[in-house]
Amino acid sequence: MRDAGPSRLRLLALLFTFGVVASRPCSAALVVFEDGGHLHVVGFEVQEDRIELELEGGGRMGLPLSRVDRIVDDEFDPRPEEPPPALASRAVEAPSVRWAGVAPTPTAPAAPNPTPNSVAPFATAILEAARQHRIDPRLIEAVIAVESNFSPRAVSRKGARGLMQLMPATARRLNVTRPFDPKENVRGGTAYLSELADRFGHTEVDLILAAYNAGEGAVERYGGVPPYRETREYVKRVRAIWDRARSG
Repeated sequence: MRDAGPSRLRLLALLFTFGVVASRPCSAALVVFEDGGHLHVVGFEVQEDRIELELEGGGRMGLPLSRVDRIVDDEFDPRPEEPPPALASRAVEAPSVRWAGVAPTPTAPAAPNPTPNSVAPFATAILEAARQHRIDPRLIEAVIAVESNFSPRAVSRKGARGLMQLMPATARRLNVTRPFDPKENVRGGTAYLSELADRFGHTEVDLILAAYNAGEGAVERYGGVPPYRETREYVKRVRAIWDRARSG
């Protein structure tokens, strides 16, 4: 009977340890490289301009962060994808991300400000990018709100930077040399949204946003919004803000 106390304590210690380990959030991620290749990792750590990857089965690998196109939390959502609200009824016309108030030529007269009551910071940079790339400024604002909450110095744990959270590889491809400069960052992020609109369709808002988050390859591979929990939540959050702005 004298050993019952210590044994019970050891058992409780084991259960506590197991509970702590089991409750730790999963850090598994899908790392997508510039060349389109991808790698499943069990963890990662960004240190300035480098990233350390913890590989499945053990081992680590370090490489420049500039080689990484994006990182998506590798957590699948088993639920069926919900149809976009705008497409639930055929009587409702699908909204377009294109800003109809902006002429496609840069020499055309400037359109009036479509969001005169907007209190979003960096409105000038947003409107300039909207005019240049013909993207609804309200969508740009919604993306910024979710990506960085309008913090121009924001850096994510994945290494994305600035208002529209551009990864170094994406910023370089879009000729963004100063990702923390609001005007340059917004211009680059909006140019990317425009590219995605051309690729997936101007009314395919969910696909555009999913590709902005998870990459074009993931959208094409799954034939729609990828079943990543992070991406689905991202699309819902941006769409909710944009839909409210359009209906207000």
